[in-house]
Amino acid sequence: MNTRELVNYLEGLAENNNRPWFVMMKPAYDILRAEFTELVGQVIAGTAKFDPPVGGQDARKAQFRINRDIRFAKDKSPYKTHFSAVIAPGGKKDPGSHYYFHIDHQGKLFVAGGCYMPPPEVLAKVRAYIAKEPARFGKLLRARALWQRYGALQDEGRLARPPKGYAADSPYIEHIRNKSFIVWNEVPVKSVGDARLAATIVDGFKTTKPLIDWLREAVR
Repeated sequence: MNTRELVNYLEGLAENNNRPWFVMMKPAYDILRAEFTELVGQVIAGTAKFDPPVGGQDARKAQFRINRDIRFAKDKSPYKTHFSAVIAPGGKKDPGSHYYFHIDHQGKLFVAGGCYMPPPEVLAKVRAYIAKEPARFGKLLRARALWQRYGALQDEGRLARPPKGYAADSPYIEHIRNKSFIVWNEVPVKSVGDARLAATIVDGFKTTKPLIDWLREAVR
């Protein structure tokens, strides 16, 4: 994947987020989308080596559309300014656990793993699993490589109070209050290099595997 050309294109899209510009630049978009599809296929194949259930996915279906859903958004810009993909056993709609990455108009490579804003029934299972198996969650929190790389679970949308049915002194209540169970980091894509891009993403996914495994146990 020619990431320099991709970032240049996305920079232009960020500055000209309108249909006429997008249509004019459609040939460039088509080339970059084809290259990104190839990258996603490489990432899927690499991830399947340590997580076989994600193997065999269609790289095209793993990608998100460039069009934004603006029906309820204040920002009416029609296009996203990143190329992104999610890898999971059940594809994009899998509610349990995901590997995700994108490259954006600022030249950042974003790599993540976990469960972002799951539906209520899935979130309820995850919270219940923490309460039922606190030792298992404690073991996850001691996964050294995971936390050395990603720091901590992201707490976007954390509840101010314990959810219904949980006491304030429940073990790991600060995590039970989470609405997502996900880790991520980002680096300049140019620091990675095109030749090492797929391998770097796969390595980032592999490091999240303890969290992915734990989530699958929780929602099984």
